Amino acid sequence: MALTIDFKSIDGTMLAIVGGKAANLGELTRAGLPVPQGFCVTTDAYRAVAQADELASTTPENARRTLLETAVPQEIRDAIVAEYRVLGDDVAVAVRSSATAEDLPFASFAGQQDTFLNVVGEDAVVDAVRRCWASLWTDRAVSYRDTNGIDHTTTYLAVVVQRMVQSAVSGVMFTANPVTGTRDQIVIDASPGLGEAVVSGAVNPDHFVVDGGEIVEKRLGDKKFVIRSLPGGGTEHVEVGESDEQCLTDGQIHALAVLGRKVQQHYGSPQDTEWAIDDDGDLHLTQARPITTLFPLPDNPDGKAHVYFCFSLAQGLERPITPMGRAAFREIAKSAFEIVIGDPKSQSYVENGERIFFDATKVLQSKVGREFVTRLLGVMEARSSEVLRGLFDDPRFAIRNSSPTPALKRVLRLARRFRVPVTAMKALANPEKAVRNALLLEREVLEKSAALPIEQALQQCVVPVLPRLAPTALIGFAMLGLVGKIVKTRPGELQTVLRGLPNNITTEMDMAMWDMAQEIRHDPVALRQFQNGERPAALDRFLARWGHRAVAEIDLGLPRWSDDPAHVIGVVKNFLRLQGDQAHPDVVFARGAAEAEAMIDTLARRAWGRGWFVRFALRRTRLLAGLREYPKYLIITLFGALRKRVADIGAQLVAADRLDTTDDVFFLNFEEMRSPQGDLRSLVAERREVYGREMRRRHIPRVLLSDGTEPEAVHHGAPVEGDLVGTPASAGTITGIARVVMDPVGAHLEPGEILVAPSTDPGWTPLFLTAGGLVMEMGGANSHGAVVAREYGIPAVVGVREAVTRIKTGERITVDGGTGAVLLEQPVDVS
Repeated sequence: MALTIDFKSIDGTMLAIVGGKAANLGELTRAGLPVPQGFCVTTDAYRAVAQADELASTTPENARRTLLETAVPQEIRDAIVAEYRVLGDDVAVAVRSSATAEDLPFASFAGQQDTFLNVVGEDAVVDAVRRCWASLWTDRAVSYRDTNGIDHTTTYLAVVVQRMVQSAVSGVMFTANPVTGTRDQIVIDASPGLGEAVVSGAVNPDHFVVDGGEIVEKRLGDKKFVIRSLPGGGTEHVEVGESDEQCLTDGQIHALAVLGRKVQQHYGSPQDTEWAIDDDGDLHLTQARPITTLFPLPDNPDGKAHVYFCFSLAQGLERPITPMGRAAFREIAKSAFEIVIGDPKSQSYVENGERIFFDATKVLQSKVGREFVTRLLGVMEARSSEVLRGLFDDPRFAIRNSSPTPALKRVLRLARRFRVPVTAMKALANPEKAVRNALLLEREVLEKSAALPIEQALQQCVVPVLPRLAPTALIGFAMLGLVGKIVKTRPGELQTVLRGLPNNITTEMDMAMWDMAQEIRHDPVALRQFQNGERPAALDRFLARWGHRAVAEIDLGLPRWSDDPAHVIGVVKNFLRLQGDQAHPDVVFARGAAEAEAMIDTLARRAWGRGWFVRFALRRTRLLAGLREYPKYLIITLFGALRKRVADIGAQLVAADRLDTTDDVFFLNFEEMRSPQGDLRSLVAERREVYGREMRRRHIPRVLLSDGTEPEAVHHGAPVEGDLVGTPASAGTITGIARVVMDPVGAHLEPGEILVAPSTDPGWTPLFLTAGGLVMEMGGANSHGAVVAREYGIPAVVGVREAVTRIKTGERITVDGGTGAVLLEQPVDVS
């Protein structure tokens, strides 16, 4: 049993013994980087005084008390003292926690356990080690592990004891830009004195950005406070007044950048580091850990600049897609690329972060392509359209093909192949028949797919079917747009025509669910069954018709309602709570349809002599536009049938003792599930772990560049005049109610409220679980509050002067974590 280990003897394989922080420091020491001398008190020592299973079963307060009141065994004390004496006689050290679940690729645990600075003397060091052990069970550390799905009983604490650097200036350095994601930029926050001032957010530090070999940004903070070591141990906070002088020379900034690149090169991934420069000007590296908030990069074999558009997010799906779900989309993409561009092996389909992206580079480099796609997205996913338009002036994506001829030829070829004009004209002439023909496709798709292997069914029954449906719905919207050209309309009037549309399969499903709820409400036996957790016949009938649908249903690997009706049951419970006819969905739908008909009359009268055409056009809009939901419905219907076939194969694999459960098959692809031999459990376990990790990811970029930049997070200009302005810390925009909190103890934050605080340390972490956004008066982009905000995926602006006095609780504010702007709107009563 090893109780202590010198840094020089630690390598990256010892995580279970030394914890994340010590493992990294040992790695860096062995790599020859300037790490101050030190040692680690191992998890074996912690285990000797703590029983993790017992501590996990009690309250955090009792666990802390147990560790603080348990005497440190003499053997452990002697080992600590012996290593401490090697560092020097009564030398000042930093004593820092190093948990086994710390500095992981998906969770940094920044500041969750305690650190004690400038500890001097044998007794003080042993006591600091004991207090570090106890900090594993603070409320914030327990909450953080719960949030990240980490088992308390498998988490142990080692402790780092490291020679103290008496810093002239110190801070943090990210080897990739943590706000924009840009991998080529190094971001440095610095302030005089000990680095705790920067990490804790106690000061507004100097902020520097290095891009390649050039310092591209300097933003000086006020640096009002300095944390310094006291003689004999401990630290003091000293108010020094504002300073407008740069605390690092340009030479020191470049030296830090060189060090950062060495650290990143050693680990092969971007790192979050802490550093210090002593009075002699020597540079020291005191910590390194992975940057956990960066979205992964797709493979980029050609090394050129690429633009990736997130299809998953455009479909409203933030969660990862299962391996089987992605396998299905690969087959659909092959079919789409073969039909549209004649190349089923196109590299435009990209999987990254367990999600689906499309390489939009060539689209942006085409005059026709960029206009078509951004206009289409402007209707479907407006924010993505805006982000892509923001790249039009980027020279890397400049137009290389300005001729419309190739695109026109392709469109004409597809229109002729799928008889699009004929379909559209038939729908215009006889919309009722067009609707009937469209609805017959459901049976056709199911019958055809049943006779094909799963992969061929996906290739032949999705993309080739869409051109038979799309023109019918599009002609309806075209008629709406034409009316907008010939009649002067006011804002919202054309949208009113689309209320309560008939022939909308989604509305039909919703109304069927409502009818089911009303049947249960008015049948005492069914109501009693439902309230007792049983399934009344009405629910079974609904699932027989609509059970192939689901939440996140574009993922073939996820359960359908027929597999797990929990969501349907929850919706029915909400329906049963509705009181008053005006709130009932059927009443709302009927009222919307009546408003639409009234608007048609209004617009027709306004058109005078062309009123007959307005009525003709808008009647077709009403009949045909509802079919916009039908193409996706057909795909989901197909997915429901194919999912059953995949589940049957999963059952066979379970019977063959190759999988544990039938659902495990959805963590394989088609080729793997048909593999004739081999135990598939380890492969499934590995993929489930990755999937679970991605489920905890809180921020997904709409658009991602190949250098890691998220264009949506890049600051493209100065905030609006009159706004509060700070440092962008976590990308995203939110409008919500502000809650000014001066002390986290006893504070209450409603879900979605924006936390406004003077600064934050790890004790504030539980509030981040419900916060919709963060505004801090102090701190830089790399302070603790900013790091946790990025991990939790909430927009954040820090370093906002007078934030807690100028923003009032109850005020509606907008926080733009990409520009650093905070917009003040108007108060709302939250009493």
